Amino acid sequence: MPELPEVETTRRGIATVMPGRVLRALIVHEPRLRWPVPAALPDQVCNQRVLACDRRGKYLLIRFEPGTIILHLGMSGSLRRVTSDAPLRKHDHIEFLFDDARFLLHDPRRFGAMLWHPSNAGPLMAHPLLAHLGMEPFDPAFTPEALHAGIHSHHQAIKQVLLGGHIVVGVGNIYASESLFQAQIDPRTRADRLSRPRCARLHAAIRTTLTQALESGGSTLRDYVNAQGTPGAYFTLHAAVYERDGQPCPRCATPIRRVVQGQRATYFCPHCQTR
Repeated sequence: MPELPEVETTRRGIATVMPGRVLRALIVHEPRLRWPVPAALPDQVCNQRVLACDRRGKYLLIRFEPGTIILHLGMSGSLRRVTSDAPLRKHDHIEFLFDDARFLLHDPRRFGAMLWHPSNAGPLMAHPLLAHLGMEPFDPAFTPEALHAGIHSHHQAIKQVLLGGHIVVGVGNIYASESLFQAQIDPRTRADRLSRPRCARLHAAIRTTLTQALESGGSTLRDYVNAQGTPGAYFTLHAAVYERDGQPCPRCATPIRRVVQGQRATYFCPHCQTR
């Protein structure tokens, strides 16, 4: 699914176009996403100027004066710019129409969401979808000490804690596996057993992995494309363990192993990554 680097790559793409432009129409072809698209939303944003395109965790935040669209790309969604006469593809559910730009929300599984937070409904970050998210990985407040303090009371495996998003956001399945490999930590290790030095290694690995992903435009294993319709290159350029079960570890040549944690595939080197 699109993770933080993919969502941030999309945000950067739309942020070069949408802010300052007036949204002439929001056309909803299929309202049945994870939650129904609010029926009044097209009228609420019609002829409203986009003030900013922000992100919190994996949520895109398209801000207008009357409120903010909260957009999630789901399991396989994308938001891409197309020409004014481009035909709709199957699973193109929503159109953003500007005077000189057009964007299509594509979501084959319909696990994404488009919700509306009115400006008079209180602070945006108090919205139930945003209020309990962890720190942003590049926020100065996210330090090795903060990571250690956040995980010390968790008895779950460290990979599961990272996926939970309550301590740090954006470290989804691909990047959790890759970060733990870089930090040489077995993904099955109980979070509360990680020492401060190992947390420092993990903190550095998370930032390095996500930086590489951002510089590569995210990962494309199946459906993801960025706002320009281009696939991400992280998996090709940088991934060391994800979906490489049975292949030699790039560090020691031990075969990469695959296990299932919380119904999600985990990939690691049983020699390099220790408990």
